[in-house]
Amino acid sequence: MFLSFGIKDLIDILLVAMLLYYAYRLMKESRSLNIFFGVLIFIVFWLFVSQILEMRLLGTLLDRVVSVGAIALLILFQDEIRKFFSTIGTHQRVRAAVRFFSGEQKQTHTREDIMPIVMACLSMSKQKVGALIVMQRSLPLTDFVRSGELIDARISQRLIENIFFKNSPLHDGGMIISHKRITAAGCILPVSHDLSLPKELGLRHRAAMGISQETDALAIVVSEETGNISIAFRGSFQLHITAEDLERILTQDSF
Repeated sequence: MFLSFGIKDLIDILLVAMLLYYAYRLMKESRSLNIFFGVLIFIVFWLFVSQILEMRLLGTLLDRVVSVGAIALLILFQDEIRKFFSTIGTHQRVRAAVRFFSGEQKQTHTREDIMPIVMACLSMSKQKVGALIVMQRSLPLTDFVRSGELIDARISQRLIENIFFKNSPLHDGGMIISHKRITAAGCILPVSHDLSLPKELGLRHRAAMGISQETDALAIVVSEETGNISIAFRGSFQLHITAEDLERILTQDSF
């Protein structure tokens, strides 16, 4: 008997392949790739035993393990699962559709909003003053804001430089800017443990990468050792950028 194969089956296979690919990427970023392959091998073995060989006893036992194991996986990979749905929700086309149906206006940044940040970064770069500035986009950063000191002030070059001054009690944490205002400073940010990051990058760079991996925020880093300006966005770095590049990136439409 020949198996019937239609367009619906092809779509089914493509969707499963897409889900597996995204799951593979998330596990690779979180250094859980061995667990991912182990779970995948177990699922293939379970399907082979229960669906192809139709072994009732072993199939029933594996069914019970899978039903309990699904809850265990949700607990074990809760961060990765949350990041997966966050990635879907913050995709540009999805956000555009949400704004269209909800009537939400896209937040725009003028030159007056951007230039104090650019000039502050340029000044701190020349003086080799370390800084970490996080620009909120679509996803709220409420939990990270609560970890620091609330400021809620107008964006000012002098204020940014004073906060990151070496003797300031807030200079070690991250500054969060949202809705065209400096929301908080001294914030504790998640540190990335990505082994692909260059070893010369310090804790500020790893915190910038961490916040860019967990949210859709854009993080600006000024290196205390070299004075170089870098940007972390969507889990990738742009290192050693100029003030002109920084201004262009902050004012572009995708931000």
